[in-house]
Amino acid sequence: MPRKGMTTLFFKSPSPSPSNSPSRSATQPSSPRRSFYDSLMEENIKIAQTLITQWDSDSSSYTNISSLFHDDRQEARLYLKSVKDLQSAMQHFLSSQDSSAEKLIIAQNLMQSAMKRLEKEFYHILSANREYLDAETVSSRSSRASARSSVSDLESESEDESRATTESVSAVDQISTIAMSDLKSIADCMISSGYGKECVRIYKIIRKSIVDEGLYLLGVEKLSLSQVQKMDWQVLETKIKNWLSAVKVAVKTLFYGERLFCEQVFAASDSIAESCFNEISKEAAMTLFGFPELVGKCKKLSPEKMFRILDLYQAVSDLWPEIESIFSFESTSAVRSLAVNSLIKLGEAVRTMLTDFESAIQKDSSKTPVPSGGVHPLTRYVMNYISFLADYSEILGDIVFDWPLTISTPLPEAYFGCYDAEESPISIRLAWLVLVLLCKLDGKAKLYKDVALSYLFLANNLQYVVGKVRRSNVKYLLGEYWVEKHESKVKQYASNYERMGWSKVFASLPEDTTAQISSDQAKSYFKRFNAAFDEAYKKQTSWVVPDSKLRDELKVSVAKKLVPVYREFYEKHRVGMRMDCGEDSLVRYAPENLDNYLSDLLYGAASGGSVSSFSSCSSSPSHSHGRQGR
Repeated sequence: MPRKGMTTLFFKSPSPSPSNSPSRSATQPSSPRRSFYDSLMEENIKIAQTLITQWDSDSSSYTNISSLFHDDRQEARLYLKSVKDLQSAMQHFLSSQDSSAEKLIIAQNLMQSAMKRLEKEFYHILSANREYLDAETVSSRSSRASARSSVSDLESESEDESRATTESVSAVDQISTIAMSDLKSIADCMISSGYGKECVRIYKIIRKSIVDEGLYLLGVEKLSLSQVQKMDWQVLETKIKNWLSAVKVAVKTLFYGERLFCEQVFAASDSIAESCFNEISKEAAMTLFGFPELVGKCKKLSPEKMFRILDLYQAVSDLWPEIESIFSFESTSAVRSLAVNSLIKLGEAVRTMLTDFESAIQKDSSKTPVPSGGVHPLTRYVMNYISFLADYSEILGDIVFDWPLTISTPLPEAYFGCYDAEESPISIRLAWLVLVLLCKLDGKAKLYKDVALSYLFLANNLQYVVGKVRRSNVKYLLGEYWVEKHESKVKQYASNYERMGWSKVFASLPEDTTAQISSDQAKSYFKRFNAAFDEAYKKQTSWVVPDSKLRDELKVSVAKKLVPVYREFYEKHRVGMRMDCGEDSLVRYAPENLDNYLSDLLYGAASGGSVSSFSSCSSSPSHSHGRQGR
């Protein structure tokens, strides 16, 4: 009796017709050629019966524990050939005028027995070689061999040819190649005999478990939106990192290898190969690409989390050509759609976070001036953030390409005059974020009571912005024009600081230092200079310029304008002035020591007292001033 669940073939003799009626057959004997062919088909059945009966699973305990394809490969080749010949005999007798029901029944029973045996062999090969038929092994060998040129094509290659081929590959490759070739040969035989469903059923069960296990070992798990929403960020970030490590292997090895495997084993039928790959891989692929979509739907993503979202977007985007190729079947279109939808959701999340980031800059409400006029924490945070964004410029360009910047007021030429809105959407977006920051800093500069310090604050912060741009990929997005314009603005702020911070000191000396004035007038100028310089020095030793280049430029500029003027006045009017050192001395600063005092400035370390304690009223070496507290 046929095995339950197996396809049973029933053949019927053709209906009687005038051409093959009994009376006509009786008067017209078969031709010699036809008799010879009938004999040949009968011989095929006998040969098949010998082999198939020998390996009948129900005939002996030996065949239940042994493998036809493992024990005797030559016999396995003959077995498949006998099944093929049996199929030909069945087709012949079905169409023959001398069709014999008895012969067809014998052939049919033999075919069912053979299919039962091959089904068992197919299962055994898949199970026994599970570790050698993993996706990594399959995908790695695909470039070296195909099923059509495998080492043991049972229908075409000899043992010598197989041995010569396998000598060039590793032991693992040899095992997997032989197993795949055997599976292909069995699948071809069963499909051509009308028993493809039994073969496919076994294949799907075993291979799906391998794919599911592979995804599990990669650390990918199926999650719901509510589960993702409830996760602490640290937990979710860990899962994102795991996913980023897994996705490339999953796509390029697991799914790619499985598709190759399906196509090679079921090379005889494209539709069967597609059906197998779909049922084996679809669920796992939906789990894999469902994760980034769920993350993109999260409502708790603050701007600080953007870079993990961009990592997810980039991973899917980079793998899209492989995803599109591997899941190209119509039956796997849902996988492609999910991958695309994950990009859409992640892109929407990035846009929301960019908007929130801009809003956070504008809403910064800190009212405490940064001590010493240094770089504001907001400046550091925003520019570090923007420099990281620039590392994702290509991905961000895709995300903001159709998301134009909408601003009601005209934008300054120095910020946006060099960009084409259609060609540089990400450049415009980043330039706008920098502008929002600088506008915010303008407001924070007003918190300083000293105007000179407010200009120093602006110079420091803009110098930090420009420096950050120059040292990062932001420079390629904003361009040299932008950098030059803002470096010029730094110099303007520095000039304003110098003008406002040293105006009293410059004004304390006569406009014409060589003009003839009285002794009393000279004394008055010296007193005014001492007081003005003392005040400027005391304040500016507590001010800071973190950028060493800018700091040196500011001090050199002040020294070039102050020291020569003071020297002229000093040399002309010091004769007759009281030269005793101390707080009451009239001439407290020697020109050659002013540079030393100026060198103390803009380090942010207050001297803690007046400059008189460091007086250098004479040119004596014992009174020369070295930088204090440096």
